[in-house]
Amino acid sequence: MVQRGRTTVSRIGALAAAVALSAAFALTVACAAAADREVDTEAGKLGVETVVGGLDHPWGLTFLPDGRMLVTERAGRLRLVAGGALSKPLSGVPMVFTQGQGGLLDVALDPEFATNRLVYLCYAEPGEGGASTAAGRGRLDAEARGLNDFKVILRQTPKVGGGNHFGCRLAFAPDGKLFVTTGERFKFEPAQDLESGLGKIFRINPDGSVPPDNPFVGRSDAQPAIWSYGHRNVQGAAINPATGALWTDEFGPRGGDELNIPKSGGNYGWPIVSWGRHYSGADIPDPPSRPDLADAIYHWNPVISPSGMTFYTGALIPAWRGNLLIGGLSSEGVVRLVLDGDKVTHEERIDLDARIRNVRQGPDGAVYVLTDEADGAILRLAPAKAAPQ
Repeated sequence: MVQRGRTTVSRIGALAAAVALSAAFALTVACAAAADREVDTEAGKLGVETVVGGLDHPWGLTFLPDGRMLVTERAGRLRLVAGGALSKPLSGVPMVFTQGQGGLLDVALDPEFATNRLVYLCYAEPGEGGASTAAGRGRLDAEARGLNDFKVILRQTPKVGGGNHFGCRLAFAPDGKLFVTTGERFKFEPAQDLESGLGKIFRINPDGSVPPDNPFVGRSDAQPAIWSYGHRNVQGAAINPATGALWTDEFGPRGGDELNIPKSGGNYGWPIVSWGRHYSGADIPDPPSRPDLADAIYHWNPVISPSGMTFYTGALIPAWRGNLLIGGLSSEGVVRLVLDGDKVTHEERIDLDARIRNVRQGPDGAVYVLTDEADGAILRLAPAKAAPQ
């Protein structure tokens, strides 16, 4: 009898929470600006609305359970977006290295955020020797004004000079493990060195401890948090909802951007092989020349400069269900990939005339993108409304 009572209360609470979420998100969307313009896509016309502007190179975006958004600015600020308004910077954010591509980068919620309120950040961390990618977490206070008790849970080592190739995407797997992507800091060879954290994808527990089934646990010549290596600059990561596997996108050099499904212990070849060439024009052997190394499942020449990505599962744009959406920087739009299992069968470019740093699906099924500009914005893509007759 007691258990039944608790279950009933739980269901009533869940229903109330769902109603509150729907109402809160509806208010957020209603307060956003009207559609600025329309874009043609293979799924029909989409309206492009500016939810909020005035962001300094926004990089990461996540939705709170009530529909509000947390967004990072590369300059080192974390903001709350509600009702089309931008909050003051939240407190409790770590100091970040802001040179070049460095700064405050990705943001993600703990899978148990509803009960623990933990928020994860990925960023460029300054320190002796230069800077490196780091990840940490803090508890969002009840008023959503700041993070409390922020702690670093992963540090890429060593720290090196320069402002390039931090990677820095966060993705939680269905089993609760956290993937953290990095870059090789434009240092090339360390991507192949398992004693170095440069050019690696890491897999850790949410508290930063290392899962015992990681591929290099127990080896004295490898960092135990490494999941895969031989990466150049991994700026996109998402979990495929159909398989639970991690998918990533990665910048090539002069050509050769990649889409990968990183496997445990896999070596993805950089800088030994690449579908691109060095910036000097010098050749790099193509991946098929080294069948012992893992190859991308898809690549781009010329490049799209891929960044944040998401698998679309919503109902608002039915033609896109099951597709992979990738933000394109140099391609200035969203790249939509149609999949058949692990194969790409079709590609569409949605031109937005802006460098797109990240792509996220909202609770309403719309697609939200971040523009990588000094006066950056959050844009909402949804089916265009028919004009009144």
